[in-house]
Amino acid sequence: MAEAFLRAAAGGAVEVASAGSHPTGELHPRTIEVMGERGYDLRGAKPEHMHDYLDRDVSIVITVCGNADEVCPVYPGQVKRYHWPFKDPITVVGTEDMVRRAFQKSRDELEHVFTAYGQGLADGTEGGEIS
Repeated sequence: MAEAFLRAAAGGAVEVASAGSHPTGELHPRTIEVMGERGYDLRGAKPEHMHDYLDRDVSIVITVCGNADEVCPVYPGQVKRYHWPFKDPITVVGTEDMVRRAFQKSRDELEHVFTAYGQGLADGTEGGEIS
């Protein structure tokens, strides 16, 4: 979700990639569903592993869930590193409606933060106003 919002907001000002510490090979169906509600078609997107980028210059690393900041390696060229702790909706247990709402809440929070950050990257102020 964060990758899609950042990519859209940055408008090509930066190359955006997303990777996880334990990718499952597929995006969670709820992720595809709730992102579709915002007009993003993530069907066919494949999660990548963070180690796939160890041989590339990566200037900014942003981790978002759980202990990702603790397990994420340092990349060549890495200048900045941020950890913005969002609740991972995949950990929510409950009714279908409760799980859907958790994914929507995460989507909305990620959209707010990563759109502001991406707009800052696009206009050269880097982070914009994130609150």
